[in-house]
Amino acid sequence: MDMSSISHVSTIDNDDVYAMDRKYVFHSWSIQGNLNPLVIKSGKGSKLWDFDGNEYLDFSSQLVNTNIGHQHPKVVEAIVKQAQELMTIAPSTANLARNEAAKRIVELAPEGFNKVFFTNGGADANENAIRMARLFTGKTKVLSSYRSYHGNTGSAIVATGDARRIPNEYARGHVHFFSPYLYRSEFHASNEVEECERALQHLRRIIESEGPSSIAAILLESLPGTAGILVPPKNYMQGVRELCNEFGIIMIFDEVMAGFGRTGKWFALEHYGVTPDLITFAKGVNSGYIPVGGVIISEKISQYFDTTFFPGGLTYSGHPLAMASIVATIDAMKEEKILENVEYISNEVLGPGLKKLAEKHNIIGEVRGAGVFWAIELVSNQKTKERVSAQTMTEIKNLCAQKGLLTFLADNRIHVVPPCIVTKEEVLEALKIYDEVLTEIGCH
Repeated sequence: MDMSSISHVSTIDNDDVYAMDRKYVFHSWSIQGNLNPLVIKSGKGSKLWDFDGNEYLDFSSQLVNTNIGHQHPKVVEAIVKQAQELMTIAPSTANLARNEAAKRIVELAPEGFNKVFFTNGGADANENAIRMARLFTGKTKVLSSYRSYHGNTGSAIVATGDARRIPNEYARGHVHFFSPYLYRSEFHASNEVEECERALQHLRRIIESEGPSSIAAILLESLPGTAGILVPPKNYMQGVRELCNEFGIIMIFDEVMAGFGRTGKWFALEHYGVTPDLITFAKGVNSGYIPVGGVIISEKISQYFDTTFFPGGLTYSGHPLAMASIVATIDAMKEEKILENVEYISNEVLGPGLKKLAEKHNIIGEVRGAGVFWAIELVSNQKTKERVSAQTMTEIKNLCAQKGLLTFLADNRIHVVPPCIVTKEEVLEALKIYDEVLTEIGCH
């Protein structure tokens, strides 16, 4: 078929869409010639369909963002209604949709937060949080974990700890440290208490060695996602807060992936009883229906900018369509008790089901997580904890897809991250597929 004519025909199949993609689209994080993208046409709830009618259960939430599921009718309706009234407006104006979105977010945030700066996504949310911390403190350095991902813009990618930062290290003033990960402890810890104490001592020494007078902020994912869904040990986040207080450092929590219901709370920080100075968000705030992110700003920092110029802005900051989708998402999550669903699924279905898989399959080294935010860490040897190969992970991804399950894979892990609206029946279906695939892989 002549690809220039595809948009004018009524019968389009997967091959047509695939061919157009490979001719015109440049994809992220990839060698372009090696790509084999999955074709998707439509979605609803936790499911997706391609042009040939194949159905997929989405346990990736795409990039862990469709918390409210695909095509939620109330959110779609709100976007349509806003589009009919006002499609776009400059960020310098006062706009009701922006006001309502900011109000709802502030009401969910910890006490002491009073304003929201809207961005286009999570990366530039972290960029602007870093900017605010540097301006507020007059200091430059930003400390972040090696096991982290904060986005792919200038400072955000250098704040990122994983290897994707290495070809992108152009921003200045970034220092990394090791955060807790007991299963693969950097501190030779044998239990959670040791891991916490030693990780905090390690961070203290980094601060002392770098010079507290030079450090503007510590940036941490409140529950590290892409790095492995690394649930921090008890008292670690409290200890980081205390170090920030002691040395006059701004504490930034990155809630881009973990926020808005993903862990069963509006923000993952609620699990720790710790209040940072800045909170970044994106993804689940509107399930990515319209690109949006932002920084929730504590009163002490927002007041500073009452009399100090803030040198930052974006053309689409507080875009009306995005704002309407935020309002509708938060309202729907409350009305439909979606956070309560996450708690039920986690405690009664998903958590116990994953632990049963771990007991059955030697290829599983550990399962960990909270809410609908879990990781299955796969190893070729449980004693040595040697990671399974990239080839094995590719086989797992392909087998799951063949059985109608979309997965989020990172390194040697399956991240089990369905939408927050997922049902018991859908979780049981996914667990069955994981079981079948791991059984098949284990027989190789």
